[in-house]
Amino acid sequence: MNNILVRSLTGAVFITLVLFPLFWVDSSIILMFAFFMTLGLIEFFKFFSQSSSVNVRWEIGVAFGLYLFGIVTGIAIGVLPYVLFITLFPLLFIVFLTELWRKKENPLLNLAVYALGILYIVIPFLLMTTFAISDSNQFPLLAGMFLLIWMNDTFAFLSGKFFGKTKLFERISPKKTWEGTIGGVIFTVLSAIAITLLFDNDHLIFWMVSAAIIAPCSILGDLLESLFKRNMGIKDSGNILPGHGGILDRFDATLLTVPFFLTWVAIYMYF
Repeated sequence: MNNILVRSLTGAVFITLVLFPLFWVDSSIILMFAFFMTLGLIEFFKFFSQSSSVNVRWEIGVAFGLYLFGIVTGIAIGVLPYVLFITLFPLLFIVFLTELWRKKENPLLNLAVYALGILYIVIPFLLMTTFAISDSNQFPLLAGMFLLIWMNDTFAFLSGKFFGKTKLFERISPKKTWEGTIGGVIFTVLSAIAITLLFDNDHLIFWMVSAAIIAPCSILGDLLESLFKRNMGIKDSGNILPGHGGILDRFDATLLTVPFFLTWVAIYMYF
C-alpha cells in the first residue's frame, strides 16, 4: 500500500507537469517537452554504460537531439528560418565522424545506438511538440491522449496487482498479466467515453477509436522498453520518479503511441 501511495503522489505531480503547459502558452509546451526529452535521452544512452560491446557518449546523443529539437520547433513557431533545417545533415555526419577518433571496437554498433536514441525518443517528442503548438482545440487532443495512456497504465497496474494470474509476456515482463491488460483496456474505453461527455461532446467516434489505438500501443510501448532494459540487465531506466523509476519508465507507452495516435488524428481531420 505504501508503494501505491508513493506511486500515486508521484504520478499526480508528473501529470500536472505534463498537462498544465498544454493549456497554457507555446513556450511552456516547448520547454516541458524539451526537458523530458533531455532526461529521456540521458537515461537511454546511459543504458549502455555497463555494456562491453556498445560505447556511446550520452553528451553526443543529447547534443544532437537538442539541436534537432531546437531547429524544428524554432521553425515551427516562426522564430528560425527554414534554411537552418539543412544544417542538421552535416551535423549528423559530424556525429558519424566522431567514431574515427574514438577508436572503439564497434563503431557501427555505436552509431546504430545513437540513431535509435534519436528515432525512439526525439522523434516522438518532436511530433508531440509541433502538434501541440498547432492544436487550436479548446481541449487539447494531446491532453486526451495522455489521459487515456495514464488510465490504461494505472488500471492495468491495479488490475494486475489485485487480480493478475495469467502471464501476458513472461519472457519480457514477468509481472504483466492478461487480467491487468484487460482491466487497462476496459478503463481506457470508459475514459474515452468520459472525455467525450465532459470535454468533447461531438467526437465520440474519434475518442473511441483513439482508445482502441492507444490501449494496445501503450501495452506494447511498455513491453518494448522492458525489452531494452532486460537486454541491458537493468530494472528501471532511472530513479528520478519515486515509485515509477525514470522518465522513460513514464513515457515508454507514450513514445510508441504518439506516431499511431497522430496518424489517426490526421486521418480523422482529413475525412
